[in-house]
Amino acid sequence: MRITVVGQVARDLVLVVPEVPGKGGSTTVSERREVLGGKGANIARNAVQLGASTALLGVVGDDREGRLLVEALAADGVGTSTVVQRTGARTALVVDVVCDGRYRYLEDIPEDTLVTTADVGAAATALAAADAVVLQLQQPGRAVLAAARATSGLVVLDGLPDDEVDALLARADVLRADHAEAEQLVGRAVDGPEDAVAAGRELLARGPSVVALEVPGEANALVWEGGSAVVPLTDEDVVDTTGGGDAFVAALAVALARGDDPGTAGRFATAASGRAVDHPGGRTDLTGLTR
Repeated sequence: MRITVVGQVARDLVLVVPEVPGKGGSTTVSERREVLGGKGANIARNAVQLGASTALLGVVGDDREGRLLVEALAADGVGTSTVVQRTGARTALVVDVVCDGRYRYLEDIPEDTLVTTADVGAAATALAAADAVVLQLQQPGRAVLAAARATSGLVVLDGLPDDEVDALLARADVLRADHAEAEQLVGRAVDGPEDAVAAGRELLARGPSVVALEVPGEANALVWEGGSAVVPLTDEDVVDTTGGGDAFVAALAVALARGDDPGTAGRFATAASGRAVDHPGGRTDLTGLTR
């Protein structure tokens, strides 16, 4: 199974603190991690752990940090021939401040570390050969739409694009959205599992064959033609939810690409997400996770 992920690559600095200081205050960091991060990189390495041959189309700078991130991706088994090392660019940095199970992001994402349509064209072979293409929608809409059109495989959208919304939904096979993204897409409040299923039905009418929506703190609601499932969250103690969505998307893409029905894929993805929340940061190990 071949999966190509289009998305962000970044340095990820995770700081766990007992409290978030107010203006003029300070606090001691109780845990610090500096790792390969970015949602695209997280999804790609999770897909590798679940048995997929995975390539990543993302952008780093031509600086020391960018070179180290490419080396880390390769060490994790992710194909890096489609990772762009942009001349003159500064590699993206995400600071994840974790307190009481909740994150606060500080992001330095230079514009020239976003994927362009030219980058998509250069990665045409990997996109065309993929059984599934995961489009992480922190990237420009025109670029991810070009990537969606470049493959005959399963098109999985992760998130809410800034533009080209209707065209991307029309081209998508699968849509995954968190609670806030779901409400923006349907233009109303989405309260509880039943409402999430109803919202999923509305979104099916706009193109996707499978819609997976977050029900915060409760479940994931999956909707497809002729069926739906509400999958309760697993019972892990939540330390940091940073990697939960990325693990969910990777597992959902792998499961659907290998032919699982949407309900089974949703349960598999929810189990993967549960593995991602019991530690700080988005770096998660899904090795050994099975149906």
